[in-house]
Amino acid sequence: MDIKICCMASVDEARLAHAAGATAVGLVGEMPSGPGVIGVDAAASIVQALPSDIDTFFLTSQTRAGEIEQELKQCGANTVQIVRHIEPQEHERLCAALPQVRRVQVVHVEDESALSLIERYGQVVDAFLLDSGQTRGAVPQFGGTGSVHDWSISQRFVEATHLPVFLAGGLSSNNIFDAIAAVRPAGVDVCSGVRTDGVLNPAKLQAFMSEIKRAAEHV
Repeated sequence: MDIKICCMASVDEARLAHAAGATAVGLVGEMPSGPGVIGVDAAASIVQALPSDIDTFFLTSQTRAGEIEQELKQCGANTVQIVRHIEPQEHERLCAALPQVRRVQVVHVEDESALSLIERYGQVVDAFLLDSGQTRGAVPQFGGTGSVHDWSISQRFVEATHLPVFLAGGLSSNNIFDAIAAVRPAGVDVCSGVRTDGVLNPAKLQAFMSEIKRAAEHV
């Protein structure tokens, strides 16, 4: 199972996640709200310091392929996580410009309408990530809410697509076993659930990883 630890604040945090067994780290670009924002330049310094056996996800709130392309060229991440529900044509343009970069579309599971996005994006992305963002309102939040969404919708989403699906949203060592059992995702993604006062907590990280291992053995 892929294990992504998001909201990296430094090279040291990224190395800690890697040493604990993470297969990917998340680097947060500019966002309208939410935790973990470090921007393109800081993301680039972390990408350059990591070994090639860990995936680097750059989280972008941009909606146009050209703007996303510039961010990726600057930071050097091998995967882009697009946090807004953008036009499918922008994915096609981005793929043409940077075919080597894996594209992960975030789907915010606010209600059952999330299931309709499988058809919208299924032919133009490499993977999905199901999160608990809030796309409505004056200040939308596209991740890092610390809230759990309806896993029954996520489970139906996983069953309905052939693409890999990451599960995010309010995960921690307290619920990751149940989340994996309920949803059966290809990967999981955590930010606040392994942090204390915004700082990556080694004990929480180890507990999270231990529960994933337990799920792998029993689910």
